[in-house]
Amino acid sequence: MIERYTLPEMGRVWSDAHKYELWCQVETLVVEAHAEAGTIPADVVEPVRKAAPPTPERVDEIEAVTQHDVIAFLSAWADNTEPREAAAFVHFGMTSSDLLDTALAVQLVEATDILLGKADALVAALRDHALEHRATLRVGRTHGIHGEPDVWGHRVADFAFAMARSRDRLRRAREAVGVMAISGAVGTYSNIDPAVERHVARELGLKAADVSTQVVIRDGISEWVGALAIMATVCEAIALEVRHGQRTEVRELWEPFGKGQKGSSAMPHKKNPILSERICGLARVVRGQIVPVMEGIPLWHERDISHSSVERVALPDASITTDYLLHLTTRLVSGLVVDGERMRANLDSTGGLIYTSTVLLELVEAGMSRDDQAYPLVQKAAMETWRTGVPFRETLRAQAAQAGQTLDEARLDEVCRPERFVERLGPVFDRLTALS
Repeated sequence: MIERYTLPEMGRVWSDAHKYELWCQVETLVVEAHAEAGTIPADVVEPVRKAAPPTPERVDEIEAVTQHDVIAFLSAWADNTEPREAAAFVHFGMTSSDLLDTALAVQLVEATDILLGKADALVAALRDHALEHRATLRVGRTHGIHGEPDVWGHRVADFAFAMARSRDRLRRAREAVGVMAISGAVGTYSNIDPAVERHVARELGLKAADVSTQVVIRDGISEWVGALAIMATVCEAIALEVRHGQRTEVRELWEPFGKGQKGSSAMPHKKNPILSERICGLARVVRGQIVPVMEGIPLWHERDISHSSVERVALPDASITTDYLLHLTTRLVSGLVVDGERMRANLDSTGGLIYTSTVLLELVEAGMSRDDQAYPLVQKAAMETWRTGVPFRETLRAQAAQAGQTLDEARLDEVCRPERFVERLGPVFDRLTALS
């Protein structure tokens, strides 16, 4: 991922320097396990443990010749080992995938923990914002058209629960990617004792794969990328709502707009929803990693490396982008400006048409047949309001008079009171209050 969208903590997880630190850690743990078992001399452990990780530049220099990253790493690290002879026992009985998959599992867990912390923060921001606006009336829309009265906090509560589920989904995926293997060529432990694998897994806080060929099969990593894609798409759903709400014709919501910020190079009046649009765009990047990563599940026989080149791009990009999206969406929600007066004006702008569903049911309860009397009456009145702009209650009264029907005006006053929709949502906000 380009530097523009990379936050420092997550960028560090996927840096070459950190990768080689992890490779050193894995190889050192294997050396320790071998020495404890008496497989290799005990006096090689300390020199290996003290050897500084090689620099990315030095590994790149050697790889330009070897065309093999693990061999280049081992050669560069051996140059830092004193005495150098101790390095002969590094990678003893291992194959490259043992090192790569085990270190990758650590990176994935580290990345996940960063994401979970930010997901917690976003859930809290959404919850608090929704509770703050539990009585802020707005119109609910379906197909972009006014439907019935709603409250802004209700809409945000939906996002809060969706993000909480996304976070919990990622927690489960953490277990799926925290899996390692040190089982040697073809995964048969032919040159390495399974006890070595158990020791490394325990020290790194990982789970040894139930079975590995020469690689850990990629179903768990695919699950993880899928969890990130869903989380990113929930961020997009939030941003899309803000984009709609900031349209000139709507003007209910505004992104935070800082002092000195410019909206357009040509039109000074513009305040564009740039954060929301960036969120919507970058969510596509995360979703775009699903298929390439899933295609790493089927490999030729015990292994090939067709998955490797994909994962070097897809896994850092998916997690770095999701990290940035969570950061940006939390900033968006925390600084969001809600225009409650404009929401109420929009709610009232159709002259009461948003109560047609409620009125229809009320007329049915009063004794009218739904299909033959109530629905045609309400629909004719609604179409007249659309055509003329005359308030719905007036067109309804006129249509009822033509049909010889009597309306209970007091009862209609009650069912067309928008605050009653707030009262019905009490249980939603009770559940939201308990969300953490």
